[in-house]
Amino acid sequence: MKFIAFLLAVIISSGAVAGDEEVFVVTIENHRFNPKEIAVPAGKRIKLIIKNNDSSVEEFESYDLNREKLVPGKGEIKVLFGPLKPGIYKFFGEFHEKTAQGKIVVK
Repeated sequence: MKFIAFLLAVIISSGAVAGDEEVFVVTIENHRFNPKEIAVPAGKRIKLIIKNNDSSVEEFESYDLNREKLVPGKGEIKVLFGPLKPGIYKFFGEFHEKTAQGKIVVK
């Protein structure tokens, strides 16, 4: 029991507590991300929730964020990243790359 209390204290002091990040939601509909552009604060951990309203699978991919994750049709995923430096970080849907484009603007 003391070990669990110790672990909990370490997690809390490290800032690795659930809910410690800024949350943003993006939907996929008609093979497009909405919104196409998200403004997020620099220096913060980010949780991006991606909800796929299409019936077909899509893949969230970002070379800039070094992330690649399948989003099932009618499903959702969570992608964690950051803290980020100011700049523009592009992402796209690999299966519909011509229409599924977006970017995260970090200020």
